[in-house]
Amino acid sequence: MYSFDFKKRLRYGETDMMGYLYYGNYAQLYEIGRVEAMRNIGLLYRDLELVYRIMMPVVHVDARFLLPAKYDEELTIRTILSELPTKMISFTNEVYNEEQRLIHSAMVKLFFIDMDTDKRVSCPEYMLKKLRPLF
Repeated sequence: MYSFDFKKRLRYGETDMMGYLYYGNYAQLYEIGRVEAMRNIGLLYRDLELVYRIMMPVVHVDARFLLPAKYDEELTIRTILSELPTKMISFTNEVYNEEQRLIHSAMVKLFFIDMDTDKRVSCPEYMLKKLRPLF
């Protein structure tokens, strides 16, 4: 299992009139967590697309809103990879407020597309090389 925490302060422009994170912006937290978790182990989205010609579209999101995230709070975005990817990769995201209370959770599933053929492929071996030691 691999887990990575990333901190992000909630900006005014991300909130609604109540000062809560607008529900449509939670997906951006998943992306931030996913990108930074991968960067932490040496996997860059930029290289994934430009060098290896692989893109990872989201195919499923299951989200649970437990408590509101509030303007100017420093959130902790925890991204968890519970199993090695095969044809699909599944990330669990947990968002904690400044009191370290779980306020949101989500499961995000993505698959791999070869950008040159536009076909689904299995997880690239260069990604698996970085991930295997973590499991």
